[in-house]
Amino acid sequence: MSLRARFMDDLKTAMKAGQSEKVGAIRMITAKLKDVDIAGRAKGEDQVSDEAVISMLRGMIKSRTESAAMYLKGGRPELAEKEEAEIAIIRDYLPPDLDDATIEAAVREAIERTDATSMKDMGKVMAALKEQFGAALNPASASAVVRARLSA
Repeated sequence: MSLRARFMDDLKTAMKAGQSEKVGAIRMITAKLKDVDIAGRAKGEDQVSDEAVISMLRGMIKSRTESAAMYLKGGRPELAEKEEAEIAIIRDYLPPDLDDATIEAAVREAIERTDATSMKDMGKVMAALKEQFGAALNPASASAVVRARLSA
């Protein structure tokens, strides 16, 4: 089932169950998805791919994580809890993250394949990892491992 169909199914289910927080979060996701689709039309795409949707969801999580941290710092824990609840709902739509051992092995292999020797080659290594894993790769965790390996 595509992510778009899953959003709609989950929205209907949440509406029937009276889960207002989940309904709001899914509506927020679909609104953002429409914006991404509109931006994709400039590239000649009617609908962006599931990989682009996953990237969008990761961006939403990142912005909410930053917002929650700022709310906590500003003494607004109730708003931080709301952000955390939205993060949990968004995370349900992401593929499971790769474990640390898999990322380590893949980074080692990608560095060897691309003949990377310094931080200047980080882009090549990340491109190879994205090509290998696609949407299953969490770029934030992978880039930390790549950075650590290339700076050592």
